[in-house]
Amino acid sequence: MNEFSLFSDKTPQQLHLPNADIIYYPNFIASAEATQLYEMLQKETPWQQDDIKVFGKVYAQPRLTALYGTNQKSYSYSSIEMIPHPLTSTLVELKKIVDETCNADFTTLLLNYYRNGKDSNGWHADNEKELGKNPIIASLSFGHERYFHLKHRTDKSLKNKLLLQHGSLLLMKGETQHHWLHQIPKTAKQIQGRINITFRIIP
Repeated sequence: MNEFSLFSDKTPQQLHLPNADIIYYPNFIASAEATQLYEMLQKETPWQQDDIKVFGKVYAQPRLTALYGTNQKSYSYSSIEMIPHPLTSTLVELKKIVDETCNADFTTLLLNYYRNGKDSNGWHADNEKELGKNPIIASLSFGHERYFHLKHRTDKSLKNKLLLQHGSLLLMKGETQHHWLHQIPKTAKQIQGRINITFRIIP
């Protein structure tokens, strides 16, 4: 799989939200290649399910995860510390095209596997200290479409909902993580799995 077959339509869509810089590429990777990547990642990734503590209670995280990195820097969130695996050849290729599009040099790739509609990711911001003041976060989506919800931290009237398509890329940068929270909510619909790769920089 070469980089030319990966690209479908890189036309970006800017989300016009205050205190945010969010760009969405709905057809970043062609559908057939995106399907191949989903199946490959599902089978080859060493998925793990960690426990998280919420209001003093411990729960199994409602999705599977894996961490990869170009360095040995760990990544911590919700009392979980993850140690990265070396990048596979597939992830090296994906990082290259995402780096070029986002004008960044990402070091850390967090993979999430939402096995069905019951798997989710609650309200949060990607604002961990190791990511820096104004972190740049990119996310590739493969598999079943899921809604991505956004809400402003202080202005409760500001909300947004975006359907993340198979093969799409979402880019958040600037002050977005300071002012906005986001989530992938549960759904009662009978749906298939989704895998996303979030690209971050931990210097």
